[in-house]
Amino acid sequence: MAATDSIAGTSGKRVAATRGNPQNPASVANAAADPMSTTREGVTLIGMPGAGKSTVGVLLSKRLALGFIDSDLLIQVREDKPLQQVLDDEGYLGLRAIEEAVLLTVEPRGNVIATGGSAVYSDAAMRHLASGSRVVWLDVPLTELRKRIRDYETRGISRRPDQDFSELFAERQALYARYSSVRIDCAEGNQEDALERLLAALAEPGGNT
Repeated sequence: MAATDSIAGTSGKRVAATRGNPQNPASVANAAADPMSTTREGVTLIGMPGAGKSTVGVLLSKRLALGFIDSDLLIQVREDKPLQQVLDDEGYLGLRAIEEAVLLTVEPRGNVIATGGSAVYSDAAMRHLASGSRVVWLDVPLTELRKRIRDYETRGISRRPDQDFSELFAERQALYARYSSVRIDCAEGNQEDALERLLAALAEPGGNT
């Protein structure tokens, strides 16, 4: 990793960054447009649906003065339809192929990237993201995710048709562990607490919390 102070924004040099608005897909799609921001290492967030990647990602981008990109919104902009409709039209493997193509166009440097939960099925995409950012896994227990996810059938989750949520959780845990350089234990506290743990972990290369 590059020097820690560059990712934590403590070097004393303020770098301009375009922040995406999660309520405005066009804004998010243009979050990497500022060439000045691409000189700094970014942060890629991975984890299950409901882990809080988008919410924590926006907060993190503000704290680090980095751009923000939500890859699910990029997919919806590209396909001009909601994620669930993409899944219905293309199938779960088709959605994963589209997701890979979108992620390969994203600039990892200078941005906080909130990925879809299925990003880790693409080795090519994950290697690309890791080339310019630290990959952080927001690890939320299955019991907590069950409380947060109430629209499992209509959320646009890339999964086999016969796969229930617990099976999907078990399958993806190994992939999140494989591709992440930092794991944040989100078993307790809210998303603000997760943010503080994440910032502390970023200050210690290779550290988990």
